[in-house]
Amino acid sequence: MDAAGLSPADMARAADVSKPTVTFWLNGQTQSLKAGSAAALELATGYRANWLIMGKGPKLVREGTNVSSVPLGVNRIPLISYAQAGAWTEENDSFSAGDASEWLLTDLKPSTNTFALQIKGDSMLPDFKPGDRVIIDPAVAPLPGDFVVAKNGNNEATFKKYRPRGTDTSEKLVFELVPLNDDFPSIRSDVANVVIIGTMIEHRKYRKRG
Repeated sequence: MDAAGLSPADMARAADVSKPTVTFWLNGQTQSLKAGSAAALELATGYRANWLIMGKGPKLVREGTNVSSVPLGVNRIPLISYAQAGAWTEENDSFSAGDASEWLLTDLKPSTNTFALQIKGDSMLPDFKPGDRVIIDPAVAPLPGDFVVAKNGNNEATFKKYRPRGTDTSEKLVFELVPLNDDFPSIRSDVANVVIIGTMIEHRKYRKRG
């Protein structure tokens, strides 16, 4: 195990390389390593990026500063489109390598059918800005106040706040999908055909300048 408690196999998954390559790094032998992978491994393991690339200099990130390395995680989550989310079904609920052009790493342990979406539009301002990313787990049932992804009868996906509204005359649960931006309308399940796909388990904010 390394300083962060990750095995060489875990490190290989985090950097998307082979296990033998990681063994070379840990032995201080120079290998071809992209800067992005080295930076990810520094966060995940505590080994300095420069040491991983060059095999020289300090091996571990020094302590005593006002920042510290945080495990980046080794669980890969596919970033998919809203069209893919809208087409999600319980019968075909997993994603393979070709289903996403980008994968997010997380230290959470979600279900195997978990996916990520990038926020579009202004309906969830101010808390969720365009470009933010959310990780959605279909295995997690929403509680009042949770944020969910749902789809309508046209297989169009939307990201909203979940608010239960009791039951209808047939004892079926009625819920409302609420935008945080008051300029956008809410959606009620007893008026529109909407189905909850999954519940948000992580929100990643990105600060933009200019």
